[in-house]
Amino acid sequence: MSLTWRDKLRPVSLIFACGTALFSDGYGNSVIGNVNTLLTRIYGTEELAKHNYSRTYTSVTFAGTVVGMLTFGWISDKIGRKFGMMTAAGIVTLFSGLSAASSGAHGSIGGMLSMLAAMRFCLGIGIGAEYPCGSVSASEQSEGPGVSKKAQHRWFAIATNTMIDSGFVIGCFVPLVLFWIFGENHLRAVWRLSLGLGVVPAAAVFIWRLNMDEPRIYKKNSMKHAKIPYMLVIRRYWVRLTALAIIWFLYDFIVYPFGLYSSIIVNNVTGGSADLVVVLGWATVINLFYIPGTLTGSFIVDSLGPKNTLLLGLISQSIVGFIMSGLYTRLVHHVGAFATVYGIFLSLGEVGPGVCIGLLSSKTGPTAIRGQFYGIAAATGKIGAFVGTWVFPPIIDAFGGPDSPKGNTGPFWIGSGVALLSAIIAFFFVKPLEVDGMEKEDRLFREYLEENGYDTSAMGLPGDDLEVTAVVEDSPIDEKAEKLSSEV
Repeated sequence: MSLTWRDKLRPVSLIFACGTALFSDGYGNSVIGNVNTLLTRIYGTEELAKHNYSRTYTSVTFAGTVVGMLTFGWISDKIGRKFGMMTAAGIVTLFSGLSAASSGAHGSIGGMLSMLAAMRFCLGIGIGAEYPCGSVSASEQSEGPGVSKKAQHRWFAIATNTMIDSGFVIGCFVPLVLFWIFGENHLRAVWRLSLGLGVVPAAAVFIWRLNMDEPRIYKKNSMKHAKIPYMLVIRRYWVRLTALAIIWFLYDFIVYPFGLYSSIIVNNVTGGSADLVVVLGWATVINLFYIPGTLTGSFIVDSLGPKNTLLLGLISQSIVGFIMSGLYTRLVHHVGAFATVYGIFLSLGEVGPGVCIGLLSSKTGPTAIRGQFYGIAAATGKIGAFVGTWVFPPIIDAFGGPDSPKGNTGPFWIGSGVALLSAIIAFFFVKPLEVDGMEKEDRLFREYLEENGYDTSAMGLPGDDLEVTAVVEDSPIDEKAEKLSSEV
C-alpha cells in the first residue's frame, strides 16, 4: 500500500516539532537588542546607566540560559525528552508574556528594569532547556523510521540552526513593523509588544508537541530507570565532549561579539543616522547574512559529512577574516564591498560551526546521556559568548579604540586565528558521523558497559519491545553485528 503525503511528511514534522522552538532563542536574543535601543530612546542613556542595566541584563540572560542547559540536560535523560520539551515551551511562553508586562512599583524605572532582568533570566532558563531537550529529540527523530538516510543531518540542521537564525531576523523585523504602526510617540507599546509576541511561537510549539511520544531510540536505550555509571561514561567520552565544548566556546566567543561590527556598516551607509526606521531596518539586513550560510550548510552536510563541513566552514571563515584584516582600510571606504565581505564572513560561520556543532554534539554521545552531553557542550558555548562580549570591547580599546584602523582590524585577526584553532581541534579530535550513527554508538556503548561489569538489563523504558536494529555498513559486517542481524 502506497504512503499518503501525510505519512511521508510525519517523520520530518516530528523533527521540526522538536527543534523549531529554538526559533525562540534567536528571537529572544535578537529582539532584546532592539528593545534596549527603544528603552534608551524612552528613558535616556544616563537613566539606564544609573541602574547598570546593560551589564546586568547581559549577565542574567546568559546565566539563565546556562542554568537551563545544564539542569534540563539531566531532566532530558532521567525524566524524559517530552517532559523537558513541554516544560521548556511552557517557561518560554509564560516569561515572554511577563517580560512584556514588566513594571516597577509606582512607575519606578529601576523596578521595571529589575523585573525585566528577572523575567529574562527565567526566560533564559526555558530557552536553554530547549537545547538538551528539543535539539536532542530532533536529532533522535532524524534517524527514525521514514526519514531519508540521505537527509538525516539536513532536516536536523534546518529544524534547529536555521530556526535560530530565522528568529534573529524576525526579532529585528517585528520591532520595525511595530514602529511603523505606532510611530515615535508610542515607543512603550513597541517594546512591550515586541517582547510579548514571543509568546506566539512558543505557545504554538507547546500545542504542536502535545500528542508527541518519546523518540524510538530513547525508548530503547535510556537510563531513566537505571543508575548512570558516570565514571565509565567520562572515561569513554571525555575527549569527544571536551573537543566539541571548546569548539563551541570558541565559535560563540567570535560570533556574538562580531555583531558589534554591524554598526560600522550602518554608520557608513546612513552617515550616522539615528532614525529608528534606519537602525532597525539595517539590523534586519545584517541578520539576513546568516540565512544563506545556514541553508548552504544544511544542504551539503549530508554529502560532505558534519566533520568535513565543519572544517570547510572554519577554514574558509578564517581565510576571509584574514583578508578583511589586511584590506580593512580599503574596504571600509567602500561600504558595499565591506558589507559583502562581512556578510560572507558571517555566512561561512553558519556553513560550518553554526550547522555542525549542535549536530555533532547531539549525535556523538550515546542516548543514555545525550541530554547531559549536549547540555554541557552548549552551556560551554554560551559561556564563550558571555566572555566574548565582555572581552572584545577592552581588546578594541587596547588596539586604539573603535575609531582607529587597528582597533577594528585587531579583533578580525583574533577571530580568524580562533577559527583556525577550532579547525585544528576538529581535525584531530572530532569523530566523523555515519548514517544511523546513533544506533551504532548505542550498541557499542552497551558492549562497553557490559565489558566493564555493568548490568544493562535495566536500560530502556519498561514495556518497550522494540528490537535493537543492526547497523548496516559498506564495510564487511563483523561477527557481532552479523549475529545481531540474524536475531532480528
